[in-house]
Amino acid sequence: MELLTIKIQKPDEINLILGQAHFIKTVEDLHEALVTSVPGIKFGLAFCESSGPALVRWSGTDPELTELAKRNAFELGAGHSFLIFLRDCYPINVLNAVKMVPEVCRIYCATANPVEVVVAETEQGRGILGVIDGVRAKGIETEEHVKERKAFLRTIGYKL
Repeated sequence: MELLTIKIQKPDEINLILGQAHFIKTVEDLHEALVTSVPGIKFGLAFCESSGPALVRWSGTDPELTELAKRNAFELGAGHSFLIFLRDCYPINVLNAVKMVPEVCRIYCATANPVEVVVAETEQGRGILGVIDGVRAKGIETEEHVKERKAFLRTIGYKL
């Protein structure tokens, strides 16, 4: 077995959801879940099929994000993994809908941070062991940081 880290390549402002599912219809079902969650959503998604022709299956509403999803999914190459890239939309807006898709088994991360995927590769194929989402913690928040966090969440409309 070989351990690899695969860096997800994306612009800083693009959010992503990385998960695992189990069936070829995942692409169509994820597409439907996304477009019914946020009107006019801009996304690209790709799914690594893990049997038969073992293709990267894809869909999306934004050609640039769809290409990004296809390239990153192919580079990742882990069976039954999927990537969704979002523009002008946050994972929190669609995450529950994605998790409710019957084929979805797991969500590894949902973030705009830099992501490295820890992958094991054997003779059979590749599997995701985990993710590195962002950077290592630099400290523990102070009371001032708590005030800033609470103010920020209210400023952007996520808390009253």
